[in-house]
Amino acid sequence: MEGTKIPYKMLSLDAYSQWLGIEILECEIGRCKVAMTVRREMLNSMNKAHGGITYSLADTAFGFAANTHGRFAVSIETSINHIEAVNEGDYLVAESIIEKVNNKLGFNIIEVKRGDEMVALFKGVVYRTQKEWEQ
Repeated sequence: MEGTKIPYKMLSLDAYSQWLGIEILECEIGRCKVAMTVRREMLNSMNKAHGGITYSLADTAFGFAANTHGRFAVSIETSINHIEAVNEGDYLVAESIIEKVNNKLGFNIIEVKRGDEMVALFKGVVYRTQKEWEQ
């Protein structure tokens, strides 16, 4: 399957990312940019976006970019730095760029932004299986 089509297939099968309202803005081999708007039901007790929301957005961008090489890629380690609080109505964009990829591993950096302001920085490592994506 052509690598740039894989994230669209993944999104069509991903009920959670659909519930979040994630849309794909750009996609090329080794890079994917996704976005969503924070809704009321995503807020925590302090009336800010739950940390899992920016994590989930970044994780989706991460997974989509990592799979563009055509083989199933699954996360084996991730971390996030929450830099700024996120509010209801904020439109967030996460861009995942593969920093290094080899036969078995891929290393990604994902920036989550609100406009030009970085609100979170996510880092992830994937294991690249031998299974290839099919139509």
